[in-house]
Formats: sequence, C-alpha cells, structure tokens
Amino acid sequence: MTTVLRIGSRPSALALAQATLIRDSLQRLVPGLAAEVVPISTTGDRLTTASLARVGGKGLFIRELEQALSEKRVDLAVHSIKDLPAVLPSQYRIAAVPPRENPHDALISRTDGGWAALKPGARLGTSSSRRRLQALRLRPDLEILPLRGNVDTRLKRLADSDFDAIILAMAGLRRLGRADTANLTELDEQTFIPSAGQGALALEVLAERRVGGSAELESALVRLNDPKAETEVTAERNLLATIGASCVSPIGVKGTLADDRLTLRAILFSLDGTQSLAESADQDGIATPAALGAALGQRMLERGAAELIGHE
Repeated sequence: MTTVLRIGSRPSALALAQATLIRDSLQRLVPGLAAEVVPISTTGDRLTTASLARVGGKGLFIRELEQALSEKRVDLAVHSIKDLPAVLPSQYRIAAVPPRENPHDALISRTDGGWAALKPGARLGTSSSRRRLQALRLRPDLEILPLRGNVDTRLKRLADSDFDAIILAMAGLRRLGRADTANLTELDEQTFIPSAGQGALALEVLAERRVGGSAELESALVRLNDPKAETEVTAERNLLATIGASCVSPIGVKGTLADDRLTLRAILFSLDGTQSLAESADQDGIATPAALGAALGQRMLERGAAELIGHE
C-alpha cells in the first residue's frame, strides 16, 4: 500500500470539504490509513470572471487534477460529477459515486417569498445558461446577470446588493453548513430540473492502476459507492453522451430511483433560449440505467436535440 494516500482536490472551501469527507470515510473503512488532501488549483479556479462556455467549459475544473493523477502526484481525485465530461478519457475511471447530496437548486433572495416576491425586473445572479433559461421560463421579466466565484463570494455579493436574488446548488450549501441561509427557497425539480450529476461526487482514478497499490483500498472504494446515486448519475450522463451535450450545455437532467423504478426527465434549450425540448422516460423494458439514458437521448435527437445544442 502507498505510504500516504494522496487525494486531489480543487482548493475552494467546498471542494476541500468534499475531499475531506471522502478522506474521513476512507479512514473509517481502512483503520490506520494515512491520507492527505492535496489542493490543486485548476484553470477554472483562476478564471473567476470569464464565461465558462467561452473559455472551455467546466472541463477547466478537472484538467490539472487529471494531470496530477497521470503523473502519480495524487492517487485519487474528488470531483463534483457535474464538472466531468459525459465520457471520460480511456486512461481514467470513476471508482465510486458516494451517496448523493440534495440535487436541487436553491433561490436565495434579499427578501423572503421565492419567485413571487421578486420585484418586476429583479436582478438575478447566475452564470449557468441552464439556470438562466429555466428562471426566465418562470419569470420572463428578470434581468439575469453573470455571477461566478465560490459560495461565500456569491452570498456576499447578494448581501452587498449586487443582486436581488441568486441561484446556488443545495448540495454545496449543505456541505458547507450554509443550508440555513436566510430567504432560501429550494426549487422543485418538477419545474426547475437540475444539472446532470448535481449533488453527486465522483472519485476518479487511473483506469489501469490499483488505487494506492492496495486491494484493501480498492475494496473500500467499492464500499463507498452508493448504488442509488450511481444508477441515477449513470442514466443522466449517458443521456448527455448520446446527444453530444457538454458540461455547459443548457440542459437539465434528473434521474430518480424510487421503489426499484428509475425515471429520467430532461429539458434542453437552444443556445439563444428561444426553443426548448422536454422529455421523460422510465425503465419499463429497458435493462440498464445506461440504456435508459441512451434511449431518452435518442428520442431527443429524433426531435431535434442536436440542432438545439448547436450541432450541424
């Protein structure tokens, strides 16, 4: 076994909290395991103002972490799975998807009351095209302004009156102990579909290398994997892969496994927001989550999904 298990993470407070959660879980499963979190700054962390879609997408948050894996400077990388491309390069694999945190989005306002309480023309902060376009479906009058940065930065800008409301992921707020933030409205996924993989983590490792050189660690990662989260995320990611969507495409996708039945819902917008395409499917007659994602993706392609996301 490696002397110290090195866990790669982005340097933000949220990313470090997530990596620390994984480190602690592994140390409980492997008594005596020495493990450390290794912060690695990514291009996405350094480009705090540019639009992700214009400078390379969310892949900018993983490039340096994967390089560290390839160079064996870390043994394991912890990602928010929504930042990963739908299809990984062949040299990497997802070793585990731990239990999923709350996958929903949250509207946080300067005053209580959710969407209805926002004044006409209110300023809403988000740099996500998916969130922007879904918000405009509910409130076409809103002024949508770009907002990037970590959770605390975004909350401070709201408190400083730069915005009347902002949208954040419930998962990040919960992992940072900020879910009790005032004037928070959790958004129902029936009307505001989250990003594929939202709330879930991916533990990424080299495809052909045993983690830390240890069968015990490999076994521990298997035990960290949550079948429900893996099932939902697999369906979501396979839909993205089928239609050729990227991490920053304006698409919401949510799989829900309940009572041994998997349901998948998606909404895709054109790049300019003038058109949208919504579809859903469940697992009747479809053997695997991957197949369900592919089947729903194919149905969306038949209805023009490629054109909506800018393909020929």
